[in-house]
Amino acid sequence: MASLRAYRRFVVVCWRFLPLIWSYARDRRRFLLVGGRRSVSTERQTRRAERLVDNLLTLGPTFIKLGQLLSTRPDVLPPAYVDELARLQDEVPPADWADAREVLEAEVGPVGEAFDDFDAEAISGASLGQVYTATLDGERVAVKVRRPDIEALIEADLRVIRWSLPILLTFVDDARAFSLRNVAEEFSTTLREEMDYSREAEMLAEIRANVADDPDVAIPAVYDSHSGERVLTMQYVPGTKISDTAELERLGIDRHAVAETLERTYLQMIIADGVFHADPHPGNLAVRDDGTVVFYDFGMSGRVDEAVQDHIVDFYVAVANQDIEAILDTLIEMGTLSPEADRATMAEVMELAIADARGEDVEQYRVQQIVSKVEDTMYEFPLRLPPNLALVLRVATVVEGVCLTLDPDFDFVSVATDYLGEQGYYERGAREFVAETGDRAVSSARSSLRLAPKLERALDRVDRDDFYVRAAVEDSTGALDRLAKRLVTGVLFGAGAVSTGLLYIHAADTAALAVGVGTIGIGLLCWRSFRRRRGGRATPGLAAGRGER
Repeated sequence: MASLRAYRRFVVVCWRFLPLIWSYARDRRRFLLVGGRRSVSTERQTRRAERLVDNLLTLGPTFIKLGQLLSTRPDVLPPAYVDELARLQDEVPPADWADAREVLEAEVGPVGEAFDDFDAEAISGASLGQVYTATLDGERVAVKVRRPDIEALIEADLRVIRWSLPILLTFVDDARAFSLRNVAEEFSTTLREEMDYSREAEMLAEIRANVADDPDVAIPAVYDSHSGERVLTMQYVPGTKISDTAELERLGIDRHAVAETLERTYLQMIIADGVFHADPHPGNLAVRDDGTVVFYDFGMSGRVDEAVQDHIVDFYVAVANQDIEAILDTLIEMGTLSPEADRATMAEVMELAIADARGEDVEQYRVQQIVSKVEDTMYEFPLRLPPNLALVLRVATVVEGVCLTLDPDFDFVSVATDYLGEQGYYERGAREFVAETGDRAVSSARSSLRLAPKLERALDRVDRDDFYVRAAVEDSTGALDRLAKRLVTGVLFGAGAVSTGLLYIHAADTAALAVGVGTIGIGLLCWRSFRRRRGGRATPGLAAGRGER
């Protein structure tokens, strides 16, 4: 039965995405089997992205989540698609209360016994679950219940995605094929984690403990006795939606202070704690009447290791210092930029991004604009983006968007710079630099001592004519091979033209005709090799060494 459902879904998915696949195939080959690539304008990409979003919404929960994940992967899709998918909202009508009640009672027992009072009208509905309010031991609580029978649909859709992946891989290059495989594996893991409310309860409790000393942040407490794999009961913490600036203004709340609290909290989560709330859209953020920022929905949460945390600190420090080379080095070390990318071009992109972001205020520039420009380049220079780092990059841009909604003049980098200074990251960096410099000095001294005898041996071999250099040409793109073919066909064409002329002069008409036809064919091959479009230029390299005979 499960296989039959998966087959039906596979047919539906193929039918939905067939026009987009057809269009993409036409982009690669104008007449499908022959012809060169055709250019696609940004407007056309945006229209296709809008159709993609409509299809994902129609296909339901699994594909809504897939679209949200793809919105964090600029290494897989062009910027126009990433921007459109970022608007994909995880909001769908709640399921019938009767069906949801079965799930709830299977986890916590009869509703009338488990709760003092329960409101059967859901206050929000998402693709995987829905939230109700209730009273427990005299306290108001929020009860998150997984959608009925969602497991079977998710498993069928994941099977469809596995079946569809080989088809998609035939349309992309090797680098992007690697990224797509990673996305498929990551999506399967992430979706199952998000369906497990017991994991969400653990992440919520850990993050809540990390920010417990901050009076400006509120995270709901978990009621473990009334929670499980499919049900999560939390403290009910009401507040004004963080994007409702008119209501915040009416309440007299300092919106700049709220934005600063939001950014500082995320900096602490990512840089200091290593575990963070990864879905900061306005629906998951609220503000209480006293200005406290409230976080909801920890189903999408992430972790970062110490190495990634250090790279993020280095990135912010480089941006604050406007050190373009340091920015590029950090992006390469983080894996967000290909080492093979043209550094001169990327440096220009960074300089333009910073200059454009400054505006009239020389001191103000925004990370969102820098990251978005880098994301544009990511698609042109495919890379292998680590999953958690993709979440971090997306969180940074979404958080800054929320901050700018609260305060259009908010300086994201300035707040980050102040935070790093207060936490001592600049001092730590200076100590590490001094230590690293000392280590390099010792290493250089040792190398100098070893250099003299090696240099003497090399000079002795030169005196004995026993020194040679071995060179190997690296040509991964086949540029030299194409050049050699052009030279050969060019020589053959020239020789054929001369031979045809000589044979014609000596009245050997048949032989002249035969050689002439062959020469024309060789000429066409030579002409075609120069007319054929190439995706890039090769840069042959030399590897040198020495040895003894």
